[in-house]
Amino acid sequence: MTEDELIENPLQALSIISETINSTYEIDVLLRNILDIALKTVHAQRGVILLYEGDTLSVKIAHNIAAQSEDHLDQFSRSVVYAALDTGETIISYNIVDDIRFNNSESVSEQKIVAAACLPLRIRSQPVGAVYLDSTETRGRFRPEMEPFLNAFAHQAALAIENAQMYDKLIKENRNLQKRLVTQNSIRGIIGSSPAIHKVHEMIRSVADVDATVLILGESGTGKELVARALHYSSSFRDKPFIACFCGSLPETLLESELFGHKAGAFTGANHDKKGLFEEAEGGTFFLDEIADISPRVQVQLLRVLQEREIKRIGENTVRKINVRIVAATNKDLREEVKAGRFREDLFYRLNVITINMPPLRARGDDVILLAQHFLDRTLQKLNKTLNGFSEDGIDALRRYPWPGNVRELENCIERAAVLCKGEQITAHDLQLDIPDVDSVHAQPNGKKNGRKLKEFERTLVQKTLQESNGNVSQAARVLGVSRRWLHYRIKEWGL
Repeated sequence: MTEDELIENPLQALSIISETINSTYEIDVLLRNILDIALKTVHAQRGVILLYEGDTLSVKIAHNIAAQSEDHLDQFSRSVVYAALDTGETIISYNIVDDIRFNNSESVSEQKIVAAACLPLRIRSQPVGAVYLDSTETRGRFRPEMEPFLNAFAHQAALAIENAQMYDKLIKENRNLQKRLVTQNSIRGIIGSSPAIHKVHEMIRSVADVDATVLILGESGTGKELVARALHYSSSFRDKPFIACFCGSLPETLLESELFGHKAGAFTGANHDKKGLFEEAEGGTFFLDEIADISPRVQVQLLRVLQEREIKRIGENTVRKINVRIVAATNKDLREEVKAGRFREDLFYRLNVITINMPPLRARGDDVILLAQHFLDRTLQKLNKTLNGFSEDGIDALRRYPWPGNVRELENCIERAAVLCKGEQITAHDLQLDIPDVDSVHAQPNGKKNGRKLKEFERTLVQKTLQESNGNVSQAARVLGVSRRWLHYRIKEWGL
């Protein structure tokens, strides 16, 4: 835009300038754009942008001012800058040598400044900095009639700087959150020092970057999804999506739609095209939890995905290629499921490329104490409460209880105990654990101990709790400290 156009149509000029600076979010590039526009507007030879950092006014960018002096206000007129900041108004001096406001300014004579201007930058009446401009050759367009335009420009510049600073802050916060997310979901997030957990750690490290299907086996509540997340966030594609799908809770048609997506009109209620979870996980990891519960029809479709790395949305003939690392998990014995005819043998072998066995909590020794303390610390932080750990009988109870619901049951137990605890430490009474006398309860008439005593104890405890809850599964699950899903599995398994 020419000088005449600027004078004749300042609103249009501001619109163009606003579009330019408000489309830039990188703070250094934005400040350069603002200074360039200001320099051209008044035909200045030199200029700086200063921003407050706390109470300190610092030069952020400069034009034609010695680089070694950018951190000091000695290469331009400090008097003009402070006058603008003190009044909050734009200062323009067409003939600064004869301007009585700046008679005592040493920098004016030392730098041979002919004309100068300073635009204070304010956001909601608070000063955030200033744009300083001067000329050592000609008076250019340092004229009073430029003041309204420069005021409007300063307002636009201040808003753009605020937006860029907020954007920069959000980017930094996002990076920090990503780092925390990676840390929480990495191997370090799997707490424990037992040999069984060390073995899991070693497996994760070994296969994290291997582009092969991983099958995680273990009882309900052992932390299979935690292992899947650790695999993803320990790998080189940690910046890609991690998508999890619990297969056991969805009916066949809904599971198909969730996994593969659908085309608009493919079935009643399909009002628009939908991308499936396989597509959502592109480039990353797709975790299929409770894989043993999918129907034979979905098993066939999943087999095709594993073999061909392609999917078709429901109601669509188009084949879509996918690039996804698949991790599956189940608490069932898939070999037994294959023998029983409930699970395809070819799908089992496709899934069982790399296997990670997640040990039950009862096989992890004193990991139960480490986990209990971890859950206690986290719960106390949420409750804003202080407790001095566990009493000796509390620790003994944690060690002796068989934890049929594993880590999930432990977490629920600790949270409940922390809420109900009235003393300084969590005791065995606070934990409310029904600890069996294994030797006496499960001794057989011939004096031999029953090798299946734990499973029998689990069944007896579940059956008793269900009776006391009048068959209310949700209530029984809360009393046991396990999930409804786990309890439903056991009811079905034991035919209760």
